[in-house]
Amino acid sequence: MRVIAATMLLAITYQLAVAQDGVAGIQEANTKVRGYFDVGCNLMYAVGAILGLIGAVRVYQKWSNGHPDTGSTAAAWFGSCVFLVVVATVLKSFFGI
Repeated sequence: MRVIAATMLLAITYQLAVAQDGVAGIQEANTKVRGYFDVGCNLMYAVGAILGLIGAVRVYQKWSNGHPDTGSTAAAWFGSCVFLVVVATVLKSFFGI
């Protein structure tokens, strides 16, 4: 009877120790992700700026060559840049980091 009680006590103690390590791991991951959040948002802004420059050159090339679909190309490039900036801004305001 004592052996069974000791075994159960050991199993419960082991489970509590493992559960505490899991909580500590989740908290550490949360801290690391929050640390990279601002860097990620700034990266999204930079990618949006680069896409804007590339898009401006591509639209100018189409416009100067007289392509009829210049307006739709400009809208697509502009929309992708606006999307990246809006996503980064919404993530910052939503998560409040």
